[in-house]
Amino acid sequence: MSEDRPADDLMQYDRMAQEALRAVVKAAIERAGSPHGLPGQHHLYITYKTRAHGAVTPEDLMERYPDDMTIVLQHQFWDLTIDDRQFSVTLRFGGQPKRLVVPFSAITRFYDPSVQFLLQWPEPEIEAAEIIAAPMTARTNPEPAPAKKTAAGEKTEGGDEDGGGQVVSLDQFRKK
Repeated sequence: MSEDRPADDLMQYDRMAQEALRAVVKAAIERAGSPHGLPGQHHLYITYKTRAHGAVTPEDLMERYPDDMTIVLQHQFWDLTIDDRQFSVTLRFGGQPKRLVVPFSAITRFYDPSVQFLLQWPEPEIEAAEIIAAPMTARTNPEPAPAKKTAAGEKTEGGDEDGGGQVVSLDQFRKK
């Protein structure tokens, strides 16, 4: 009795499926940046590799989060721009505006706790030269845009008491 070995996947279906799931993330982020913002209680936790190719993270944040960082898009974010490969956004950390550029390929987790929706990807390969290189800093003006109202009447600048951004751990949401 011979064992049939599966044929090599020359179509790379796994890769196509992963890219399709990244399109879900892109669509959700586009919705967050729309004039109406995210509906209801939706908010997006996005974990990305801070040293991935194309990621731009301010130096002080790179020191605190040298491997990965989770950001939240809910109320307090500005200047969200999206293209086919990445998104950029201004968030406040400790009351200071910081500009981040996040390639979709650098995202390792996407979570919307309002509906318990989670997507995870394998960590992207980071070349040794990228780890050794000095961290890139944002090159755009990080001044926040004026607050806008969403369809629900919420200000898009809501958030914590000091107006700071929040980096969170998803450990509490993982199955044990």
